[in-house]
Amino acid sequence: MRDLPLADQRRYTPDYDALPADYLALLDAHGLDRGVLVQPSFLGTDNRYLIQVLGEHPGRLRGVAVVDPLVGETQLRDLERAGVTGMRLNLFGMPTPALSAQPWRGLLERINVLDWHVEIHAQAERLPAILPALLETGCRIVVDHFGRPGAANDMASLLRHADTGRVWVKLSAPYRNWADDGAGRAAAGKAARELLNAFGAERLMWGSDWPHTEHRDRTCYAASLQWLGEWLDDPALLRRVLADTPRDFFKFQ
Repeated sequence: MRDLPLADQRRYTPDYDALPADYLALLDAHGLDRGVLVQPSFLGTDNRYLIQVLGEHPGRLRGVAVVDPLVGETQLRDLERAGVTGMRLNLFGMPTPALSAQPWRGLLERINVLDWHVEIHAQAERLPAILPALLETGCRIVVDHFGRPGAANDMASLLRHADTGRVWVKLSAPYRNWADDGAGRAAAGKAARELLNAFGAERLMWGSDWPHTEHRDRTCYAASLQWLGEWLDDPALLRRVLADTPRDFFKFQ
């Protein structure tokens, strides 16, 4: 919603509303029972609206929040009670935080106590400096959007962390990595197969990336779901990635 208070430091200012009712209607239209809301970067660490919406749909929605490294314990517990199961680090346009030093290390330790995960959105070339620091603290990690390999299609660092058993990858937002043409679709399909071979369906998940901020002229919810069907033509694998893995991971009953 455009009337929500926006973060002072942001890369994007929304010019249209994306309402919870719109999202739930998309879930219904595509036969999906549950969904996960991720705090957008332009709202910063103000998670009040996320808490409100989660509270209105406790059985159907879970959330991923953005928090300050010095966040209070009461705030973390409020987020947990609302249905938040992870914290997001969107590092696009931001420096890589010193995750192995305080106060970040202390936050990660508290995240682990809550049994939350850490969702990472960063360019592929930055993952070698980020993933080991998180794994060293014992975190479970979700890597956004194929690990953002870019034109070079570089997923080598991400693939090297498959055998840790603590990294999951979202098959989401291919349009942020590749053009929606023959070559782009081929590259996305190749990347999906590489991730499936390395991580297995049990550590892959799909995300619509709705409401497609900065990219709504290039895609839609249905198109994002169609891409997934192109990558995974086995119904059992598709169900695992689309339903079974996220159901367990995000603690749906």
